[in-house]
Parts: sequence; C-alpha cells; structure tokens
Amino acid sequence: MKTKTLKKNNVNVITLGCSKNLVDSENLITQLRGNGINVTHESDNNESNIVVINTCGFIDNAKQESIDMILQYSEAKKNGLIDKVFVTGCLSERYKDDLSKEISNIDAWFGTRELPALLKKFKADYKHELIGERFISTPTHYAYFKIAEGCDRPCSFCAIPLMRGKHISNSIEDLVAMAKGLAAKGTKELILIAQDLTYYGLDIYKKRNLSELLRHLSDVEGIEWIRLQYAYPSGFPMDILDVMNEKSNICNYLDMPLQHITDSMLQTMRRGITKQKTIDLVHQIRDKVPNIALRTTLITGHPGESTQDFEEMYSFVEQTKFDRLGVFTYSHEEKTFAGDTMKDVISEKIKKSRAEAIMKLQEGISESLNQTKVGKIFKVLVDRKEGDYFIGRTEFDSPEVDNEVLIPASQNYLRIGDYSQVKITESEAFDLYGLVI
Repeated sequence: MKTKTLKKNNVNVITLGCSKNLVDSENLITQLRGNGINVTHESDNNESNIVVINTCGFIDNAKQESIDMILQYSEAKKNGLIDKVFVTGCLSERYKDDLSKEISNIDAWFGTRELPALLKKFKADYKHELIGERFISTPTHYAYFKIAEGCDRPCSFCAIPLMRGKHISNSIEDLVAMAKGLAAKGTKELILIAQDLTYYGLDIYKKRNLSELLRHLSDVEGIEWIRLQYAYPSGFPMDILDVMNEKSNICNYLDMPLQHITDSMLQTMRRGITKQKTIDLVHQIRDKVPNIALRTTLITGHPGESTQDFEEMYSFVEQTKFDRLGVFTYSHEEKTFAGDTMKDVISEKIKKSRAEAIMKLQEGISESLNQTKVGKIFKVLVDRKEGDYFIGRTEFDSPEVDNEVLIPASQNYLRIGDYSQVKITESEAFDLYGLVI
C-alpha cells in the first residue's frame, strides 16, 4: 500500500554525469525551493516521494548507469515506494522517445533545455530573480560555474551538440550577479565550465569575450580563485593569458582537451587544428604563463587510429609533460560524424591497452613533477577531512580529477574551506604531503 501520498511532497534530485549536469541540478533545486517545494540532492533517507533523475548520455558506460538508475526508480514506483519519477538531462534529450516505449511508467521525460516545462509539473514558475541564489551541492567554498550552454564544434566523436544544442553564452551581467550571490554565501573558488569556454561571447558579443568576463569576475569581492576548464585549442584566445597574468585570483591552470596529436587523426576527428599548431600553442601558453599547470584529455581507439598514430601520441605526451592528463577510450555514438560514416574496428582490448599505456606514462611524469615540489610552500584550499588527514588542493588542481595535498590532522587543526600555507614534505605520483607553516 502506498503511504507516501499522505505526506507533503518531497523531491529528491539525482545527478549523473559531468559538472555541467551538476549545475543544471543545482539550478533546478534552486527554482523548486524558490517556489516553496521541499527538495534534496541525492538524499538517502527515503523520505522523498518524487524523484527527478538528471541523466548523462556521453559514452556507453554513462548511458548504462543512467538507464540502470531509471530502471531502479521505475521499479520503486511500481512497488509503491515512490509516487512519481521524472527524467531529464542528456540521455533523456537524445533517447526519450525510445526510452518511453521501453519504460512506460515514468511520469515525464524532459530534454536539457526544458527546465520551465519540468517546473510546470510541480506547478512552479521559473524565477529569473533567483539567479544569484543558486543552491550548491559541492562544499560551499567552491562552485562549478557554467558560463555557456551547448556547442557549435563539429568534432567527429562527440554527441554533445545533439544533446545540448548550439552554443548559447550567458551574459556577463547575469554571471557577475551569480558570482556575487555565491561569494555572499561563502564560495571562494569559481570553476568555470562550458562545452567550450573559448567560444564564450561569440553569439551575444560577436567576439570571443572570455577575457572581459574574467576581468569582471575577478573583481567580485570574496572570490579568491577562478579556474578555467574545457578550453578548445582551435581559435584559442591568447588574451585570456594576459588576464591570468594581471589578476592574482585567476589560477595558473588551464584544462584544454587536445584529444590527439597526429595530423591524420586531428583531421579525422574534425578538430580544426594541426599537430604543429597544437605544439606551438602549448609552447606559447607556457611562454606567456611560465608557472601554468596544463591539463589535457586524449582519446584512444578512434576509427582510423593506426599503431603509428598511437605511438606518435605517446611520444607527444612523453615530450610535452602535461601537469595533468586523462584518457578516454573511443565510444561509437550514433548520429555523430564518426558514428555514421566510420566503422568502429579497433577492439576494446586495444583501446584500453593504449589508454593504460599513456596513463602509466603520465604517472611517471606526474611523480617526477611532484618531486620538484618537495620543500616548496603552496597556498592550499582545504576541501575535507578523511581519516587522519585534511585534504586540500593547490591552485594547480581541480576537485576530483587532479592531485591533492594531504596534511596530518594530528599536527594541525584546519577549517574546511580555509586557505593555508603548506610546505610540501613528501610526494607520490598523484598526491603531495605537507605541513602547515
């Protein structure tokens, strides 16, 4: 027998996928709360009778995780444990027609840009005045800060434009208002995200305008770190490096996914850049900001990748010595250029072995770079406490994906969200150890 319906509606929002999805969930929660609705994020107290699942459709593993989550709550609804299930996000945007035929008891399916329609299911209105009141699901001292939605790039392997639509920049005015609202609540670090940061402003200002946005955000009182993620190499606006040098609160950090390095693969992937231009860009960035930490991601096993292509990419990583690096194995996505025009002929075993080889190489590079930091002092933002250590990050590290600094709790009392000056005493491949001075 259902009992949930006897209680006031309680909504639980579940987020799958990337930080951009997380921001969407935070915006949804902000709007629901602004309309007087009880809502939590990924609550495990079983008090919710309505569930909203924000799905990911990026690659096969992410799709399967989203489908499994939908099936789990579909079954819960069938068994009378919850009353309603709504599905939104990337997977729903792309496959809602097919999924609705297979999973018939979901109450409604929504795409990535249908927040007002989703709110109507709760008899709620979208309130623009809440732009500076965003709910934060991360520790409050840092927040992911989405400056644009969608993507106009034609990369062969990527289905993001199909799920997120064309690029739409948020105005500088709105973003500054949001930053001020976050700072007022104690946020000290903004992690700027978009499908492509470097495209920012082309649609509304008719020019690449990331540098101007950075100048305005850096003036927001209380924001001590601004971090840049997901910069596209082709057409990279060098003036953002000038702002990075001018403004002390813009981290010397840049996440710039390169995906590959050989001319043949860059052309096949439709990346709009050559090997030499990529190498030149990396050198120019490091020349302009000598202390910068460069993070990149690569793809192994894209159709057409030969052994020689892979070996050339391996050598590029070995020579370039990125501070941070991640690797994806290629996922064949329907309705993408590669998915529709190429055959996925490279085995999963080879894709995985190539990815593991590059990550093993990167482990050695990271270990060597970390060793040079022993004895040096860094400003560290404390994120959390785990066991016997406080865990923090330097300006050269983003949450969850990069290195961490471990500080013995027995010798120091630190507050989560505070900055400390830390002297590095030991290093490992992906971690540093230090003492507060």
